[in-house]
Amino acid sequence: MKREEVRTSGAPAPVGPYSQAIRAGDWLFASGQIPLDPATGKIVTGEIEDEARQVLENLGAVLEAAGTGFDRVVKATVYLTDLSLFPRVNVIYAEFFSAAPAPARVTVGVASLPLGARVEIDAIAVL
Repeated sequence: MKREEVRTSGAPAPVGPYSQAIRAGDWLFASGQIPLDPATGKIVTGEIEDEARQVLENLGAVLEAAGTGFDRVVKATVYLTDLSLFPRVNVIYAEFFSAAPAPARVTVGVASLPLGARVEIDAIAVL
């Protein structure tokens, strides 16, 4: 199966040896996005809702560059450094994943994330 890199300036450039996403057949595997502003390369600060919104805007840019969208995501993983923030992140998540049925999802509490982020989200979508 052919693997093809998906890259967009609408989301932050990778901060390591990975791709923003890989297209493989009819599937898209989007790497985790953290709340980096693609214009400045800096972490969005403020409330957790601000971070979650930036993460999902970045993820949306990657999905769009691949020709898909949130309505085609079949699996998402949410990583949080503080699980007590889950209800607040979930409100923002629901704004972006509004189409039924909602994708399968896992939420994981982690000790830390790159660049001091508090939230990261990755996804698998159908093209």
